[in-house]
Parts: sequence; C-alpha cells; structure tokens
Amino acid sequence: MFIQTLKTPNPNSLKFVTGKVVSSIGPVEISKNEMINNNLLRNIFSVKGVESIFLAEDFLSINKQDQIDWEDIKHIILSLLNEYYLDGGGIIISQKPSVANVENLQEVEKQIIKILETKIKPAVARDGGDIKFIEFKNGVVKVQLRGSCAGCPSSVITLKQGVQNLLTHYIPDVKQVEAI
Repeated sequence: MFIQTLKTPNPNSLKFVTGKVVSSIGPVEISKNEMINNNLLRNIFSVKGVESIFLAEDFLSINKQDQIDWEDIKHIILSLLNEYYLDGGGIIISQKPSVANVENLQEVEKQIIKILETKIKPAVARDGGDIKFIEFKNGVVKVQLRGSCAGCPSSVITLKQGVQNLLTHYIPDVKQVEAI
C-alpha cells in the first residue's frame, strides 16, 4: 500500500494520506494523554515524540515534539499504518461522538459555522488541519485550531488575514476571531 506523506506549514506536523476513509464521523483530534481504545492509535502514540493525532475523512495529521526529527519517526509511523491496512484494517475511527445541537444556536452563529464549514475548512484541510467553532460572544468568534493548524507558526496569520477577514466581510456582527 502507498501512503503519501505531505509537509504542512507546521514543521511539527506531517500529513499522511492513506487513500482510504480514515474517519467516518468527521474530524477528530486525539492528544497523547487521552485514553483511546484503538490499537493503531495507541501504537502511533507509543512512538517517541508523538503528541497528537488528527483524523479527517481521508488523512491523518500527526504532531510531534519540536526536539524530535521527522526522519527518526516517520518510517515507524508509515510501518504501523501499512501493517494496519495489510492486516485488513478499515476505517480507523467510526464511533460517533456527541454532537452539538445546532438548532439551539443563534442565527449569527449558524452563519459563522456555515462559512467555516464551506469556505475555511476545505482550505485548512489541504494543509492537514481543521478549525472548529467554539462560541460567538460580543463580536468575538472563538475557534479551536486542530491537526496541523494547532501550534503552527503561520496559524496566527491564517487566523487574522484569512478567517477573520472572511468572517468580518460576510457577517458585520463579527469584529474579531481568536483561537483558544
């Protein structure tokens, strides 16, 4: 099996494109300290320096500690992924998490989520990341950057020049965007 690895704007994150469905429940980010009942993910977390794993529909982004070199761990991760798929492994994450009730949101929040989902998520997914709406209060949109976007040196620029400019353009109530 051929798994493509792609660099992301975050030097501590690498995108692994498997050519298969990775998550059937949408984007999921798991950190090293979370308890996970998945052998593949536990094995990846056992690799020295791996901090978090972001799973999207058709790729994984893996974040590592700054002092660890990708050349020391990339081949181990590729081997674990190849072994998983050669042994007949399918979708890595398929359990449905609890979903926020969109019906209880205000109209402006629904507009923000729609713009995030349709215009921003596809762009950040190309770089191995994701953006999640957290809240809107007093003109400030709070979002969570996940996957390769979390801790990326260029995420501040993306957030202010990309996300904030787009949201303020389409939604006059939005004055600022902050990452939590």
